[in-house]
Amino acid sequence: MNIEELKRRRMEELKNQIALQNEELQQQIREQIRIQQEIEYMEELAKKYMEPEAIKRYGNLKLAHPEKALQVIALIVQAIQTGKLNKKITDAEFKDILIRMEPKRKKFKIVRK
Repeated sequence: MNIEELKRRRMEELKNQIALQNEELQQQIREQIRIQQEIEYMEELAKKYMEPEAIKRYGNLKLAHPEKALQVIALIVQAIQTGKLNKKITDAEFKDILIRMEPKRKKFKIVRK
């Protein structure tokens, strides 16, 4: 084998690697777009069952804690789909959902003598 043949093979290998990486990247982008569309659909559905104050609180929650906001929306959508929710959620009810989602914390009492 001569040096030109080695160069040509190496160039082909690099082109194949780049093509494979581009394909994987495109697949990841498509998956992210699909997930974003599902989230948007869930938000639209849930907001139909929320009063304006609850929607505002959800917006604030989404800015501060996006993961928690997604969990709340998933709970609301699940309640809608199972038929457990047939009225609009008030701000107080939304707060209650958030409180119930918080993990139980142990209370410590410090006694000084």
